[in-house]
Amino acid sequence: MASKKLLVNVYSLAGEKVSEVNLEPTVFGVKENKQVMYDAVKVYQANMRQDTAKTKKRDEVSGGGKKPWRQKGTGRARAGSSRSPIWVGGGTVFGPTGVQNHKLSQNRKEHKLALRSAYSSKVKGLVVVDSLQVEAISTKAVAASLKALNATGKVLVVLSDFNEKFILSANNINNLVVTSVNNVSVYDLMYFDHIVMEEKTLHEVENLLKEGK
Repeated sequence: MASKKLLVNVYSLAGEKVSEVNLEPTVFGVKENKQVMYDAVKVYQANMRQDTAKTKKRDEVSGGGKKPWRQKGTGRARAGSSRSPIWVGGGTVFGPTGVQNHKLSQNRKEHKLALRSAYSSKVKGLVVVDSLQVEAISTKAVAASLKALNATGKVLVVLSDFNEKFILSANNINNLVVTSVNNVSVYDLMYFDHIVMEEKTLHEVENLLKEGK
């Protein structure tokens, strides 16, 4: 059940309040569903996993072409190759192959619910600005703007349009990540302390996630 509309301030990059905006209650005011959020994070982490682990099988380990000792008469167990999996330095029987698949998926309805839950949990860390357009490429200026907006800790900036000057200015700021509105994951929303976006980006998020879409 969605709560009443939430009113948040809209700031300039100088940290000054310029207006207010109502948040869509079906996106930013829903009851958190921890299960679908957990599932979404699990899917994200599984799909980000690089399946590059690889061990050598018996036929891939070098050496072992010669029979270690004759078949009979030594009092020892028979051995055909020193590359046997039971030997130290031998091949691995059930190790990773390098092509294993850990991909997971979540249906669209559950994923949208997870995003709504995550956005709702981050309302206190949501910072809405009127514009993220900067006059020149300046890391110092962007860092000063974030300070003025009280966007501290780990900060995620969400853009709806390509903003080259801002992206280049933000490149060298620690704990700051810039992403597009269509590329925000539940993991991102849970990981970052503050979510910064323009008012038009906020409305785009609402249009993408509000119930009935």
